[in-house]
Amino acid sequence: MVQEKVRFQPFSGEPVRLIDEQGHWIAGFEHGLPPDLLRRFYRDMLAARILDEKLIILIRTGKTSFVAPHSGHEGAQVGIAHALRKGHDWLFPYYRDMGLMLAMELPLVEIFGQTLGNAADPAKGRQMPSHPGSKKLNIFSVCSAIASHIPPAAGAAISMKLRRTGQVAVCTFGDGATSEGDWHAGINFAAVQGAPAVFVCQNNRYAISVNISRQTASESIAIKAHAYGIPGYYVDGMDVLASYFVMQEAIERARAGHGASLVELVVNRFGPHSSADDDSRYRSREELAAERLHDPLVRFQRFLEKQDLWDANWANELGLEISKELEAALQEALQTGEPDPLEMFDDVFAARPWHLEEQRRLVAEELR
Repeated sequence: MVQEKVRFQPFSGEPVRLIDEQGHWIAGFEHGLPPDLLRRFYRDMLAARILDEKLIILIRTGKTSFVAPHSGHEGAQVGIAHALRKGHDWLFPYYRDMGLMLAMELPLVEIFGQTLGNAADPAKGRQMPSHPGSKKLNIFSVCSAIASHIPPAAGAAISMKLRRTGQVAVCTFGDGATSEGDWHAGINFAAVQGAPAVFVCQNNRYAISVNISRQTASESIAIKAHAYGIPGYYVDGMDVLASYFVMQEAIERARAGHGASLVELVVNRFGPHSSADDDSRYRSREELAAERLHDPLVRFQRFLEKQDLWDANWANELGLEISKELEAALQEALQTGEPDPLEMFDDVFAARPWHLEEQRRLVAEELR
């Protein structure tokens, strides 16, 4: 087995942070990232923020039925996306990962089609909004049942190990998922089998309205990895570069045959749990205002400024460019219309059995 190279020690008392609030690089090593990649991180984070705002408009104008706001999670999600080998590794996401989907280069038309549930949706309108997936990009379809995707991620990772594919399964979830039995069973199974899996908790400290202090007596989520005999990394998820470098290390550790790990990315959730939630009932406006002072986008902007890679004109032009791209994709998705009702009989069996053929014929006659 290849000797494991470790840059970040698991079970740290303080979250791993590489950029401070003023944008200074505070790590004990050089980041070595090219300017184009650093600017790409910023672009993806800004696009994720603008996408979130656009999805909220869609729910308020009655064009969709569900949105799980992801503002505040952009640094964590962009860090995850760029640490993966896109189209090679597998991603098992959760419903607050629309910024991650964007950074994974899921086509914008598909993102909006899935949100609208129309003919631009590869799932043909069968999933609720904010539940995308992609066969081409190896993105497992989001599941509504909390933590139900964690055992499949473990199983997929074990398969990767047995088949020696060189792939890694990355599974994301919120802190609420860690209270589910599927979470414990899935991670324990992956750990015992030495599977190439990285389990990533985007901990915003609220499972809908339940504060993290009411979910666990542990001092962190990462520390729970002790129980499974795997490393647990405690990370400032508002720091995109800390998220990226720790995820990169955990993924390459898994790829090298060292088994599973747990990464906790501590983030702030700037919006409600979902479009059906009123978070003013359980957290104060003062608390939210204090959290917004730690915006991951602003922190990374300050870092780029110190690298002479950011200025207001470039950022304004970039914002306009992204907004136009998103609007064009939305309009394209809107023009596709509703899914064909007969498609309900597709994609279940390789060859439709006789009784579905008969049902399809009857529905087609009724529609005529």
